[in-house]
Amino acid sequence: MNVALIGLGRMGQAMAGQIVAAGHELAVYNRTAGKAAALVAAGAREASSVADACTGREVVVTMVADDAALREVALGPAGIVASLEDGAVHVAMGTHGVATIRAVEEGHREAAQAMVAAPVLGRPEVAAQGQLGVVAAGPRDAVARCEPVFEAVGRRTFDAGERPEGASAVKLVNNFVLGCAIEAMAEAFSLVRKYGLEPEVMHDVMTAGLFAAPAYQVYGRIMVEEDYDTVGFTARLGLKDINLILAAADLANVPLPSANAFRDRLLGALAHGDGERDWAVVAREQARASGLE
Repeated sequence: MNVALIGLGRMGQAMAGQIVAAGHELAVYNRTAGKAAALVAAGAREASSVADACTGREVVVTMVADDAALREVALGPAGIVASLEDGAVHVAMGTHGVATIRAVEEGHREAAQAMVAAPVLGRPEVAAQGQLGVVAAGPRDAVARCEPVFEAVGRRTFDAGERPEGASAVKLVNNFVLGCAIEAMAEAFSLVRKYGLEPEVMHDVMTAGLFAAPAYQVYGRIMVEEDYDTVGFTARLGLKDINLILAAADLANVPLPSANAFRDRLLGALAHGDGERDWAVVAREQARASGLE
């Protein structure tokens, strides 16, 4: 299959590597130059622009950092809507707000084009193993055309219906639940520390019992070891996502009090200069609030 991938951050690079390894012809483009060398060496073609990336492609993947970037590459002059070839599909695989997915879908609909939202579940190291979860939503035939890409990067594709915004909602809610787990662990570790115990003890108790899931194992370990510079997802991006979650909740009139607590910890992390560290660094913020640092 002829595929393009736009956006070569940590996740985009890992996903692109899996697409090339699966034998697809891949064109890659990043707004900031200098990130494509390893992929070109592996067989990808570096495109000179969004329009160039779309040339001759059956599926065009975007894996960009935020809503502003998606709107720019999709709806801007010489963007995907202006450049997508007949019968091709744009699949947005980043984490984006419901309102932005609606706007991009509308742009494609007006141009008689197909658009799928398929945000992914997993950290960059999971992406590098081709083991992401893919939450896909859009017209059935368009989703089916994207399946070879989903199979290249993922272990499983979850069906989120025929409206692309449904996939966005599922991904945001998943990140909300994960953020709440991170915040709860941060609070728990601070509490046991106040009683003279090491967080390692609490982590062992949790993950040997009811909380033996990867979220608690992976992020709990990061907190125990204070390994915040091994970044899978930054606090700054976490704040972006929690704001998207709250915006989606506002659209649906759903109160999310736990989201506000996590947002405050993320804001504190940014205020203390930890915005580019892993978002598990909220444990440091909780420790500060508890008089431990």
